[in-house]
Amino acid sequence: MGTRVHYAEEVKWEVIKMKQAGMTNKEIMEQLGIKNKTQIKTWMRWYKTGQAYRFSQQVGKQYSYGKESEEMSELEELKLKNKQLEAQLAIIKKYQEIERSWSHESLSKL
Repeated sequence: MGTRVHYAEEVKWEVIKMKQAGMTNKEIMEQLGIKNKTQIKTWMRWYKTGQAYRFSQQVGKQYSYGKESEEMSELEELKLKNKQLEAQLAIIKKYQEIERSWSHESLSKL
């Protein structure tokens, strides 16, 4: 049986940002030293389903039953909300960047 690897919460958030920026799992694994692509998929699933609070839980303790935000301190909730908003902002910026490139392409065709 293999040894469990613990990744810092910051690494998990960095994975989310990198995926949103369009990077592949392989690129992310190489840059951040992540051993298994399934881990990236799991973190993305948690993020997309609103379970990002699981990022801060211990290895093997990422179960969801009874671990909702009522057990988090106000500071932890604010930190989580801040990270979620930063990720949303990154998505919006990326979208605007893509949108600008589309408008530049359409102008250059005229």
